[in-house]
Amino acid sequence: MDLLKNDLQTLEAYSRDASLFKVVPKFVAVPKNVEDLKQLVAYAKENGESLTMRAGGSDMTGGPLSESIVVDIKNFNKIGNIQAIHNLPRINLGKVGITHTVRVEPGVLYRIFEMKTLERGLILPCYTASKNYLAALGGMVANNCAGEKTLRYGKMENFVMSAKWIFADGQEYEVTPLTKSALTLKMSQGDFEGNLYKEIFNLIESNKQLIQEAKPKVSKNSAGYYLWNVWDGETFDLNKLLVGSQGTLGILTEAEVGLVPVKPHHDLIAVFFNSWDELPKVVNAILPHDPESLETFDKDTLKLGIKFMPEIARKAGMSLFSFAAQFLPEAWIGVEMGGLPELIILVEIAEDTEEEVKRKVAQTILGIRDFSIKYRVIENDSEEEKFWIMRRESFNLLRQHVQDKRTVPLVEDFCIPVEKVPEFLPKAKKILEDADIDVNIAGHAGNGNFHIIPLMDLKLSSERVKLLPLAEKFYSLVGEYKGSITGEHNDGIVRTPYLHKMYLPEVLELFNKVKTIFDPQNIFNPGKKVGGTIEYLEAHLDYK
Repeated sequence: MDLLKNDLQTLEAYSRDASLFKVVPKFVAVPKNVEDLKQLVAYAKENGESLTMRAGGSDMTGGPLSESIVVDIKNFNKIGNIQAIHNLPRINLGKVGITHTVRVEPGVLYRIFEMKTLERGLILPCYTASKNYLAALGGMVANNCAGEKTLRYGKMENFVMSAKWIFADGQEYEVTPLTKSALTLKMSQGDFEGNLYKEIFNLIESNKQLIQEAKPKVSKNSAGYYLWNVWDGETFDLNKLLVGSQGTLGILTEAEVGLVPVKPHHDLIAVFFNSWDELPKVVNAILPHDPESLETFDKDTLKLGIKFMPEIARKAGMSLFSFAAQFLPEAWIGVEMGGLPELIILVEIAEDTEEEVKRKVAQTILGIRDFSIKYRVIENDSEEEKFWIMRRESFNLLRQHVQDKRTVPLVEDFCIPVEKVPEFLPKAKKILEDADIDVNIAGHAGNGNFHIIPLMDLKLSSERVKLLPLAEKFYSLVGEYKGSITGEHNDGIVRTPYLHKMYLPEVLELFNKVKTIFDPQNIFNPGKKVGGTIEYLEAHLDYK
């Protein structure tokens, strides 16, 4: 087949993503259009191969890695015209404030996409911290992405209005929300599409209580299949299951995504803590005032920012002297606190008018002033940006500059109830400390979603033997606190074997049935979401 390439240089280039793994594919394909994709589906079915889609390659879980055929979707890079919405209501529009939609192909990099939407004063607000790098729309849909604005707007599942997918029969289908009568008509078709809808509907209806009890009791989750999202008794939306499925149920060819207006006025409140203990109470005091973002990073991340300040200054487009001078107020706060704060929360207040911003800032300060914390209100855009760059760049700074060690995205994306954070984090950190592993912590305080990035020298066998025991202990602890083992980054190779830590065997069996209904020959990204093993994980760890 002409689409397939297998020269050593190409195979090596597609054998890694941003994860811990190296998996060398058998072939790489770079299709140009939907017909090429349909040919690949037919080839995979006829030849016992599988198809794993790849967009930007920035996944931290091994999601786009395969020993069979890796399909680079980079040629699917068209962005349609932005359209105002006139026909209300449509699903989720009122909830998250969507005013426009745009059709976009999965190979479009988010940074390119954002440039176009910002020209119209609009944004897709579920963007990730890697938005200025290789994050692409296909991966964002596949992982049900989230980020710093998720507190107000939710995850990608809120923004996929409709989408086109190629399913296991090799045909492309438009998937949209269906009313009950439209669903009944769809299920009566008697073809592959109709039977798919019927089987998923019957599975959900016959396991209604089990599915609702399985829904994670946290505000962010990317683990497993989201069966609880599909049918609410009035609307059946298969995209609620397909978004976040990590390419295991079909191939995304196009998505109609919602956009919201950028809030033109904003202030930042930087809150400084000497311990994690008061975090839940402070967060609960802030949340009623509807901040757009509520982000956290710890003392070790702050130390990285200080160490690499020249580089951060360049990213901010400032001289080192000017950039460093902006931290003088924080330096004085450090003196008052007796040293660097244990953690910092960034509270972004953004609204349509300056008056509304000031009113909310005043209310927020009134709500937190009695706690044992320090805070600053920052109204200058460049001062605000210094914190956001530090927060967004933490992982890249670690990956690029730490000598002899590497970032190890193994237990990096847990989500637990906010009120459990002070109880959970000391236990989580003790697991890492007992293994003599250095970490830094950053994340989304308002959602209880944190990123712990261990630093390890995996060239040493004494370090490598720590990995699996660490994952076992850490994910057991997350399960004990009824959290999610991944709030944003998905399962991939790294977490699929640990889904039993948060789901009952009966729920895992439902996931297996979903996979079989959509993909009876297991041709779409096998080993992710279902079928992954610790043995496969261990065999494909990349120690270089």
